[in-house]
Amino acid sequence: MSYPQAHTGPVLYDFRSDTVTRPTPAMQAAMASAELGDDVWGDDPTVNRLQAVAAERLGFEAGLFAPSGTQTNLIGLMTHCQRGDEYLVGQDAHTYKYEGGGAAVLGSIQPQPLENAPDGSIPLAKLQRAVKPDDAHFARTRLLALENTIGGKVLPADYVANATAWAHSKGLATHLDGARLCNAAVKRGVELAEIARGFDSVSVCLSKGLGAPVGSLLLGSRDFIAQAKRWRKMLGGGMRQAGLLAAAGLYALEHHVARLAEDHANAAKLAQGLAALPGITVDTPQTNIVFVEVAEEHAQGFAEHLARHGVLISGTAQQRWVTHLDVNEAAVDGALAIARQYFG
Repeated sequence: MSYPQAHTGPVLYDFRSDTVTRPTPAMQAAMASAELGDDVWGDDPTVNRLQAVAAERLGFEAGLFAPSGTQTNLIGLMTHCQRGDEYLVGQDAHTYKYEGGGAAVLGSIQPQPLENAPDGSIPLAKLQRAVKPDDAHFARTRLLALENTIGGKVLPADYVANATAWAHSKGLATHLDGARLCNAAVKRGVELAEIARGFDSVSVCLSKGLGAPVGSLLLGSRDFIAQAKRWRKMLGGGMRQAGLLAAAGLYALEHHVARLAEDHANAAKLAQGLAALPGITVDTPQTNIVFVEVAEEHAQGFAEHLARHGVLISGTAQQRWVTHLDVNEAAVDGALAIARQYFG
């Protein structure tokens, strides 16, 4: 994910990511009135409530609030794995590709990356071949890590069920990077716990589509979260009066999950409009992420035109447009109008 273009005027529409959202006035009010304590001591009531609510909604015993999804994923991997262990993961997975190699650098955990199928899954045959024998020559295979959604795609439900059942049959733990788990649940029309089913731990981001300013949650058993809390402290993720941030997360879980359907509809409309332009190929989105391929002769000029007119996107020839809380249907119409201007 790159951000190559500079803009010279005001930003009208920011499609770079669903991380760019600003707290709504109602969310800010919830933050301002939050009851606070010291979360490192475990006595911030708002953090405790967020962790309990999220655990119940996703079908786990306990939760842990941390500053970022990168940290909750790393904490999860380090809780499941010891030094010299490995985890099976997709080549396109965020934990492998976009988190700075933290599992290897900070956890001494070896990733075993495997090529993702077009639907985002890792074929079971590849997983089966990747498990190492019990031999001192090899890292110890301990964990299967999947991602849902991945690249905006919802993993097939039967695949998730089969992959997690297979992992457990081999004695492997399972972790889900569910940064956009809520998008997957809304797309499938199921409860959040259904997307989390089969996993021993799940990371959920509050600051992407849900629109909170900061924070992610790690969910698992009570024993797992007790161990995870030690890693959070070691990694610098322990925060004090974190209820200010947790209040935003609670508001997001209560008010911003169902509305993700609006983002999905806006992404579909955006994709349809962009696909009608010459030299542009669009992957039909499943959720809120639209991938766009721009012909070489237009790529640089088109990206610069968008930036110059206040439309921010990620990439140049290969673009990513993301719909979210702060770009409504009118913003999609406005961005498409600017896009059409480039082609006359």
